[in-house]
Amino acid sequence: MEQNFSEQELLRRESLAKIRELGIDPYPAALYPVNASAQSVAEGFDAEKNNMQDVCLAGRLMSRRIMGAASFAELQDESGRIQLYLNRDEICPGEDKTMYNTVFKKLMDIGDIIGVKGFAFLTKTGQLSIHVKELTLLSKSLRVLPIVKEQDGKVFDAFSDPELRYRQRYVDLIVNPQVRDVFIKRSKIIAVMREYFNQAGCLEVETPILQSIPGGATARPFITHHNALDIDLYMRIANELYLKRLIVGGYNGVYEFAKDFRNEGMDKTHNPEFTCMEIYVAYKDYLWMMEFVEKMLEKISVAVNGTTKVTIGEHTVDFKAPYRRLPILEAIKEYAGVDVKGMDVEQLRATCKQLNVEIEPSMGKGKLIDAIFGAYCEDKLIDPTFIIDYPVEMSPLTKRHRNDPTLTERFELFVCGKELANAYSELNDPIDQFERFEEQAKLKSNGDDEAMFIDMDFVRALEYGMPPTSGLGMGIDRLTMFMTGQTTIQDVLFFPQMRPKTSL
Repeated sequence: MEQNFSEQELLRRESLAKIRELGIDPYPAALYPVNASAQSVAEGFDAEKNNMQDVCLAGRLMSRRIMGAASFAELQDESGRIQLYLNRDEICPGEDKTMYNTVFKKLMDIGDIIGVKGFAFLTKTGQLSIHVKELTLLSKSLRVLPIVKEQDGKVFDAFSDPELRYRQRYVDLIVNPQVRDVFIKRSKIIAVMREYFNQAGCLEVETPILQSIPGGATARPFITHHNALDIDLYMRIANELYLKRLIVGGYNGVYEFAKDFRNEGMDKTHNPEFTCMEIYVAYKDYLWMMEFVEKMLEKISVAVNGTTKVTIGEHTVDFKAPYRRLPILEAIKEYAGVDVKGMDVEQLRATCKQLNVEIEPSMGKGKLIDAIFGAYCEDKLIDPTFIIDYPVEMSPLTKRHRNDPTLTERFELFVCGKELANAYSELNDPIDQFERFEEQAKLKSNGDDEAMFIDMDFVRALEYGMPPTSGLGMGIDRLTMFMTGQTTIQDVLFFPQMRPKTSL
């Protein structure tokens, strides 16, 4: 693979060679005794107390102003930036001034990782700074950072091109601090959810990623081959059926943050590899789960943003409970102006044609209803809204509605026109489950490659008896988008999937 270097990058390699010639290791392996950060100094320094007189920080050199025997610089670590003050005679107290005159002034570059020891103080202009007594090169940077510059109100060298940012996320994180904040919030979202589930008495578990049958969702799987067993396996599209097996086994509540994989299209809200949280709680139903989810999202929003109100694109969304509950057939009547209740497949096809909804010949009743809902309803659901009571054909793993056997006890939560969560009163009748699997098999034979496989081991598990259970699946990537105000899934994934490049 080719490596293409700019003139500046070639100069950096020459500097690297000269540093080595001076007997300095540009990539030392020894422990560096960091005891402070930019943030801890900013929050803890008290000029009257004259504290923080022995601090050690490490980070990237992000700017330099050389003024003869004294210089100012800026160090960036994980927590932020802080100014450095360097004096030649203090860094090099003896006759040898090489570290300052040659290494710092001539051979170090923006982006180098350095360590400094010294004390905190305020400059004459009141700027908090570190008075450096000792300077160490910890890692030489050979590539030039795209440092943002402003001149006459115009911005230059901003690292803002989306493709470059996603391909070189490491650079994005260095030069765009707001990007780091998104991923800190993502981690906090997961931590809050984990604490919430644990307090509810649920157990975090792990289930297989490689599966002999890709179950739990209607989606096209990735296929791989296991050499030792000489069988094809599928990368999981969902972890639902394994988690339900654990409920059969006697756990009252289980959850998993799972990497799932679907061999489908990519766009601003879909990546082939994504993170989904699924939770299953015995002796509960979908009505209980709606309240459970409302309280959780309210808690997450306050923990991450300090408020239940979040700006998402042009909308301000309030995650404060309770949320509207709207039956899907009522939603279609409200937004599409047609009543599809009781329609058969041919009537639904005619309705789709009348409404100019694109459909495929392989679509059954469930997908036709879903197509109408997607075309006319989804983008109207801005505030958090539970769409409930889906027709049986749309929900092959869901318990039939207690008041209407043509419907199921299912909800999907929509925010800003996008699905955020999917939940059921789980189907625990093994005979009904087998019949619905057979219906899915018919759809598959008619060309629907997203229809479910028949999982006879799961049917067998249900035959041993599964208690009434409520289950929920929620996309962590999409939740992070909402909670951080991002509009594309690529902005909440460290390394989104992209077509590889052949050169560096």
